[in-house]
Amino acid sequence: MLLGALLVLLVLGGAGPASAHAALKSTDPEDGTVLKSAPRSITLTFTESVGLLDDSFRVLDPDNRRVDIGEAQHAKGRSDTASVTLPKKLAKGTYVVAWRVVSADSHPVGGAFTFSVGKASATVATVGTEPVENPATASLYNIARYLAYLAAALLIGTAAFVALCRPADRGPLRKPLVTGWWALLGATLALLTLRAPYETGTSPATAFDASAFTRALTGRPGLALLARLSLLLIAAVFAVRLRKRVARPRPLLAAGTALAVALALTWAASDHASAGIQVPLAMASSVLHLLAMAVWLGGLTALLILLHRTELAPAVVARFSRIAFASVTVLVVTGVYQSWRGLGSWSALTGTTYGRLLLVKLAAVVLLLTAAGLSRHWTARLVTADAETAVRERVPEPVGGPPVTAAEEPVAPAAGDTSRRSLRRSVLAEVAVGVVVLVLTTVLSSTLPGRAAAEAAQAPATAGGPAAASVTTIPFEVGRARGKVQITLDPGRVGDNTVQAVVFGPDGGIVTVPELRLSLSLPAQQIGPLDARVTDQGGYWGTNSVTVPIAGTWTMKVTVRTSEIDQVSVTKSVRIDS
Repeated sequence: MLLGALLVLLVLGGAGPASAHAALKSTDPEDGTVLKSAPRSITLTFTESVGLLDDSFRVLDPDNRRVDIGEAQHAKGRSDTASVTLPKKLAKGTYVVAWRVVSADSHPVGGAFTFSVGKASATVATVGTEPVENPATASLYNIARYLAYLAAALLIGTAAFVALCRPADRGPLRKPLVTGWWALLGATLALLTLRAPYETGTSPATAFDASAFTRALTGRPGLALLARLSLLLIAAVFAVRLRKRVARPRPLLAAGTALAVALALTWAASDHASAGIQVPLAMASSVLHLLAMAVWLGGLTALLILLHRTELAPAVVARFSRIAFASVTVLVVTGVYQSWRGLGSWSALTGTTYGRLLLVKLAAVVLLLTAAGLSRHWTARLVTADAETAVRERVPEPVGGPPVTAAEEPVAPAAGDTSRRSLRRSVLAEVAVGVVVLVLTTVLSSTLPGRAAAEAAQAPATAGGPAAASVTTIPFEVGRARGKVQITLDPGRVGDNTVQAVVFGPDGGIVTVPELRLSLSLPAQQIGPLDARVTDQGGYWGTNSVTVPIAGTWTMKVTVRTSEIDQVSVTKSVRIDS
């Protein structure tokens, strides 16, 4: 059951390049193949639907000049493909295809491969100017995504608490409602502004390029963000009516529920749920998951505020306790389904980054549910103390009887105060751990699902190249751990390479680490990052097939995780010859 609560929502990335959710399954022509005659088109097939950019394809001829190609489009109406036509005549030699698309869950992904016409030839990289992904754009975009989730939880959860728990004093909750609305509005505007440069991997300064901005707004993520803006304006009008009580409670509750569902749909329409298997069921599950998360975590925040600001009636706390239990039940059911849909197999739970993140999240959810259990315990104690106090207040005091001594005075109020203080502490713990779970969820939404990783791994590998080797040593330091990673590319030339990555400790001995990731980028040609997909080989990390499409000075990025929470990413330039 606890595994189901692992996905306390949808859509999460760090400051570095996001790991997109559409993985390349196959290319036509296949990577590294030599064709007798020139192909008329290039087609890529992905694990899920993808959106196309104005510059989704760049084809370089054997002299590294750009080939005049047609407009990128989906092949035969299939949304999980990207295709482009080639000129009728192509010179003999090796061609490099650099591509960049946007996966259905809104994250951009790119890469490169080669094919040859007639015979293979050497390629020489030329100097370019544009980076693969702008760090400032990626950081700002991810911060806005985090803020949007937190703001949605605060807005929806606080409104649900007011409507369902009916506290007598709603004044202290006006500020979090307004804060949630403004924060979500600001985050949505920021996401809209940064959408175009985020997709193209350019700097924030290009956000107001008219053509790119228009294209970003007409894509699925852009339309979802525009819908969210419209719904927020409607929510503002709804909040004013609710405050003035111009309608009966039931119609207002129905309207508020419809508004919350519509807001949740703006996330579901541009995340994992909108692509892959069982899309209608997945989107319904995603909406319920988001709403349950918001009602629980946002309601906890509202409860914490009232516990510190007013003398909250135990009946209100008891109502929220029941609502929170129902929310947790929904999170468990939808989480189990989402976990199955994302993982695809038990082996992916420990064999993929997505699965390992789920396990980390499981630990956080266990803490969250423990804190929730304590809150329910103190809620029951508070209700019991309040009931005992009410009974004593109704019992008439005997007339003419002996005076009541201090030892005989009722103790229920003191018990109620103790329960109230303990409830504040447990709710505060719930909110703190809940924020951690929400952040982990955001990271998950920027990680390739285990099911997609397995599909992508089935792509055939291409054959090798001349015997040689390139050895690169990259030092690292994270926390108290330091050492170096020795990476061997064999043959270290254009084409297919094997990779071996060995981690050495400060004493020069070989050490094991929980996770190691390796990618290659060629910023000069806007190629990459190419994920090497290294796996633990027992003593070292490696893979039998990494294709380097063209010669040049590549940027090798290594991410080393030394514990559950400590990891560091380091880079070094490496020269790949033809």
